[in-house]
Amino acid sequence: MQRITITIEDDLLAEIDAAAEARGYQNRSEIIRDLTRAGLQQSSEDTAQAGPCVAGLVYVYDHAARDLSKRLVQEFHGHHDLALATLHVHLDDSNCMEMTALKGDAAEVRHFADHIIAERGVRYGRVVMIPTGDGRPKLRKHGHRHE
Repeated sequence: MQRITITIEDDLLAEIDAAAEARGYQNRSEIIRDLTRAGLQQSSEDTAQAGPCVAGLVYVYDHAARDLSKRLVQEFHGHHDLALATLHVHLDDSNCMEMTALKGDAAEVRHFADHIIAERGVRYGRVVMIPTGDGRPKLRKHGHRHE
């Protein structure tokens, strides 16, 4: 086992401590190891998806972080083929939340979402991906035509 040093925001550390106490952990290391394992497992499940998908990307960021808003806008313009719509919400004096609907190849959507979440100043992010099939049109009989 190795000892490492990490920097964690005070609010996040308080949440970790509260969760550790509520769940009966003896120390921070134990809960951080378990949360890391759970995150890695989730990440492995998420990256296993392939093919066409739709996704919801939700992230909270510090709108005052240096050039972050500008970088995010540039990223979305650079991937306009994936982003369908974005809802922007002002949470408080320093935090904004954005929810974006994405559509495209799962690997491209995942790569883009991971890049947004990893931007410096993004405090929280999560993407939920939903496969949409193999990309072939489905033939259905339901009484009317779509043009």
